Amino acid sequence: MVMKRFERDAVVTALIDALHEQGSWCGETHVQKAMFFLQEMAGTNLHFDFILYKHGPFSFDLRDELTAMRADLLLEIEVRKPGYGPSLRPTRNARAMVKRYRETVDRERPRIEFVAQHVGDRDVADLERLGTALYVARRKKPDASLETQAKEINRLKPHVSLQEARDAIRTVRKWQEMVPA
Repeated sequence: MVMKRFERDAVVTALIDALHEQGSWCGETHVQKAMFFLQEMAGTNLHFDFILYKHGPFSFDLRDELTAMRADLLLEIEVRKPGYGPSLRPTRNARAMVKRYRETVDRERPRIEFVAQHVGDRDVADLERLGTALYVARRKKPDASLETQAKEINRLKPHVSLQEARDAIRTVRKWQEMVPA
């Protein structure tokens, strides 16, 4: 089923709210990685295309949608700490939209909560490792051994050690077994 734009924006809003509840900074990088996990691991298809980019999986489509949501007064930027990137905060209009599309949001709620609980309080470096691990495990080398996947992560991201790559893959594999239906 393909979601309409405002249904999709309601799910994005619910994800951002869930991330905030878990202590996430909710900068764009956090939202990008959480959305990648929601789509790729949890199976909520919002039709954002992701590529492997500088800091892991990234969707230009999602970036454009977040910008459109700001233009539509559904999201606002909050500067919480000088020297850090801004946080995204849903507005009252966005929360009203979540209520309007409650059925869609409620259908996705278990997966939204699962993703928020597992990635919400992680820092950007951790999200990059975990997102890249999921990207490699699902898109580049899905049938490869843990060691082969770890070497691919290290090749793509040389600053990620082999041990960090192995740990990220193990974590992602564990999460994949726990994703709610």
